[in-house]
This record gives sequence, structure tokens and C-alpha cells, in this order.
Amino acid sequence: MSSAPKVLFGFHAVGVRVKTAPQSVIEIYFDPTRRDARMRQFIDRANEGGIRLIEADGPRLAKLSGGHGHQGVAARVTEIKMVHSLDELLEGIEKIESPLILVLDGVTDPHNLGACLRVADGAGAHAVIAPKDHAVGINATVAKVASGAAETVPYFMVTNLARTLNELKERNIWIIGTSDDAPKTLYQVDLKGPTALVLGAEGDGMRQLTRKTCDELISIPMSGAVESLNVSVASGVCLYEARRQRTVA
Repeated sequence: MSSAPKVLFGFHAVGVRVKTAPQSVIEIYFDPTRRDARMRQFIDRANEGGIRLIEADGPRLAKLSGGHGHQGVAARVTEIKMVHSLDELLEGIEKIESPLILVLDGVTDPHNLGACLRVADGAGAHAVIAPKDHAVGINATVAKVASGAAETVPYFMVTNLARTLNELKERNIWIIGTSDDAPKTLYQVDLKGPTALVLGAEGDGMRQLTRKTCDELISIPMSGAVESLNVSVASGVCLYEARRQRTVA
């Protein structure tokens, strides 16, 4: 059974969908009073994709997007099924390269999740995992902040995070958690092999059971006055260090 259409908004989120899966775009609403180069290029791409365009004023766009961050564009789209399960994803990846997974424990802010998905896409992470009961799902705000990454990075919400981490261990994926009091730093661990990086929410950090399930704990060196980084920034630092290690000759 197909799911109900959802709304994407903002140039990045809608533009990535138009580029990667134009057949999934039902219709695009746009502000005809915005006539700058960015809008003209966007309209041209939509026309090239044969997508239905509907003029809409500011209030209608705000109602569609649930706010005023739409930049003059919104779209009704059908959901894209990337993969059916984490197992299916990993079976495909393991034949090609070492898996790199981001695990978020307790990230409930949609802006943080969107930013995490964006850095996960940029760093080449294969998936993002979060617990169903301590996380935010993909909504219009997440998609907007993710700038298209919500369409490209598989996001799995699991019933039992500790059990899922143990299942990753059975696949020989090393579970590395981040903690301010960890004895090793990010730059003292090998991230070239199959790796899942686990980050907790700001303030609370990882839950105790999640922490106990990790194979190893690391810290991000902090040289200034602040004690911790925003979870999306920390995700970027960790994922890009893993990517750097994997690309060094």
C-alpha cells in the first residue's frame, strides 16, 4: 500500500528530489512574485522534468510548509523507498567497502537531525540509525535543513537501539561511542574498518545502556572554553575524520 504524499520545501530539498527522482514529484508550488535567477533556474529544471507547476502566494506556501522558511517553493511528493531494512543495506555495502554508520541516541530536535543527515551525506556515511522512542522522524523541517540529504541517506528508526548495536557487532562492525570523559580521542582510533559512530544528544549524551554496548569510547578534543559541540557539528567532525582515514593513500 502506498503512503500518503508528503511535502518538501526550500530550494535544496525540492531541487534534489527534482534532480534524483522527478517521477516522484506530484506538483510544485512556487511564488510567482519571486523572479530572481535562482527561481528562474529552478522553474526551468522543473519544466525539463515535466513536473506540474502551480502558482501560490506566501500564505499558501506557509500553510503547506508549516512555516515561512520555504524560500518560495514547496512540493507534494511520493515517498521513495531506498532500502527495506538495515540488513539489506549492509549486505549490499559489505561487498563493496567498509560500512560507515552514524548512530544518534536521543536527538529529538528536527534541525539537529536535518544537519546530521546533511553531514552524513557529505561524508559518505551509508546510513543513520536512531531509536524510535528517543528521536525525531523525518518531517518537512528535517528535510529542509538536510538540504536534500533526507532523500539520499537511509534513516532507520529501530525499536531497541542496544539490540541493533549488538546485531551490528555480529557483522564485525566496531561500535565507537563519543563521551567527554573517554580516555582516547577521535584521532587515536582506527576508523578505516567497519564502523558505527554513536553520538548522544547535547547535554544528556548517550543513554547508559547505549554507552555500555559500545566497544570503545572516544572524545573530541576541545581546546576552547566550551565543553561540548552541537551534535551535528560533532557528527561532522567524527564522520569526516573517518572519511579522511579511509582516503589517505
